[in-house]
Amino acid sequence: MCPPSSYLLAFDLEIAKIIPDGTEDWSQYRPYGISVAATLTDDGGLRLWHGGPGPDGNPWPQMSSMQAQVFVRYLLRMVGQGYTIVSWNGLGFDFDVLAEESGLHEECKDLALNHIDPMFHLFCERGFALSLNKVAHGMGLSGKTEGMNGALAPVLWAEGRYQEVMDYVAQDARTTLEVFQAAQKHGYLSWISRAGRRQIWRPAAGRWLTVREAMDLPLPDTSWMTNPWPREKFTGWLRLNSKC
Repeated sequence: MCPPSSYLLAFDLEIAKIIPDGTEDWSQYRPYGISVAATLTDDGGLRLWHGGPGPDGNPWPQMSSMQAQVFVRYLLRMVGQGYTIVSWNGLGFDFDVLAEESGLHEECKDLALNHIDPMFHLFCERGFALSLNKVAHGMGLSGKTEGMNGALAPVLWAEGRYQEVMDYVAQDARTTLEVFQAAQKHGYLSWISRAGRRQIWRPAAGRWLTVREAMDLPLPDTSWMTNPWPREKFTGWLRLNSKC
């Protein structure tokens, strides 16, 4: 159940754009901007990435395109040094946003295809997605920051509550890494269903697939679902940004 390399790097980012409460389709508010991102290596190396600091010493409202490019090149460099990037829904969200903000579409596409996104792997086999917090708690982990979410983070950032958002994104990266390490150890992901029953999923391949490998899996049976999500919900931006 080991990844392609012996080193892991988890990452997560928060958007800068404030999305109105109750919005289901966030895409109408693009571009989102990036307020802050976090990377965490499995040796405990945590880094926070944001714009600035400005003359007042505070972070900028969002990363510039050049700063987003620096972040992408850091990820590329770490992969070149033997790290495997892991995320939770990084394919469908984080790498998509990073590609738009940096303008480095092909680089982000390559990073996305060759990283491990356990949520996407689960979706490709089972036809549904799960939140990071749900799986973290199912695996017996502490999970995400209480009382925070991805919609609230840009509001707090705009209010100047930078440390709270930095702590939140750092915990998301930490939880992502902890979930994947637990999945490696036990060979499965676990969560509690709405009916209160513990569920376990073991990847059919007996290992965790990269996004590229998961995309080659046959479509699962979703006939029992009312409105199943298409796989393109997560992969659509790869074609949109492709030069092919």
